[in-house]
Amino acid sequence: MTISLSSASLPVFHKFLSNLRFLLTQAQADVLTRGYDQQALVQYRLAPDMLPFKTQICIACDAAKLCAARISGLDAPVYENTENTLEELIVRIDNTLAWLQTVPASALDGLEGKEITFKSGKTSSRTMLAADYLMHWSLPNVYFHVTTAYAILRHNGVAVGKMDYLTGGNN
Repeated sequence: MTISLSSASLPVFHKFLSNLRFLLTQAQADVLTRGYDQQALVQYRLAPDMLPFKTQICIACDAAKLCAARISGLDAPVYENTENTLEELIVRIDNTLAWLQTVPASALDGLEGKEITFKSGKTSSRTMLAADYLMHWSLPNVYFHVTTAYAILRHNGVAVGKMDYLTGGNN
């Protein structure tokens, strides 16, 4: 079996964003069960210099959609980053998943050697070949931000576990 850019990206993005969506539904249930303000989760940071939970979700979504867009040349939707509730964050994931569904495999495959230049940080940029960009930048970025969101939920007592992270509740 040959691994293509589309097979190494689109299903992986779909799986982990869907799993992230499941984690957020578990957080919603936890908020209702324990009766606390959801902002305790939405605004939570693991460390003072880390981005809050809501931004972890936004960046995970953006890393996936921008990867597909940059490699394919398609225009990704622009989101305003105004999500402030768990429901709005779920909608952000849903919108990202819906857009990723529109990206045809043919728009990605065969472009492994395409140069991708992108912002990295506030003032710098990087250039990588598309295959390297996917494997060594975008996928790790999605995993990092989904994992950080998971860790924030666990730290705050939301009853999610490793299998929820890996399977999105489809054990």
